[in-house]
Amino acid sequence: MRPLTPAPIAGVIIKPLVDHADERQAFREIIRVTDDFFGEGFGQLSHAIMLPGTIKAWHVHPTQVDWWYVPIGALKLVLHDLRPESPTYHYTQEILMGEIYPPICVRIPPRVAHGCKVTGGITHLFYVTSGVYTPQEEGRIPHDDPDIGYNWLALPPIK
Repeated sequence: MRPLTPAPIAGVIIKPLVDHADERQAFREIIRVTDDFFGEGFGQLSHAIMLPGTIKAWHVHPTQVDWWYVPIGALKLVLHDLRPESPTYHYTQEILMGEIYPPICVRIPPRVAHGCKVTGGITHLFYVTSGVYTPQEEGRIPHDDPDIGYNWLALPPIK
C-alpha cells in the first residue's frame, strides 16, 4: 500500500461547516454559490443511501468537480491523485465524514480518483457535481488497482 499523504491532495478542499442551533432547530449551510471552493458551479445534486459495509471504488471524472456531504451515517472517503502535473501526484488521502465527525463538505477536483467505505450505519451521501451526468465523465478503476495500491478491507490501526 502506498503511504497516505499527511496533507491534503492539491485542489481538495475541506470546508468546515457551522451549525446554528437553538431549542427549536438546528440549521447547517452546506454550499453557497459565493463560496471560493464552488467556482465551477452547479450541474446536478444527487443522493446516495448506502448500507453498512458498502465499498464503492474507484471513480474518476476527467473534467467534473464533486462536492460531498454526509449528514447521516459514517463514511471514509478515499482520494487518490492521478494528475501527473500535480505536486501530490499518486498521493492517497483518507477523510472521515458523517454525523459522528465534525461536519464538513469536501471538494474533489477532476482526475482525483475517489471511493468510499461505509463505516457506520445506513449512510446518506449528498453530492453536487459541476456538470450533469454524461457517460464520458464516468471513469471507473478497479477497487484493487495495483497502481493505486489501496486496501479497502484494512482495519484502522490499533492504538
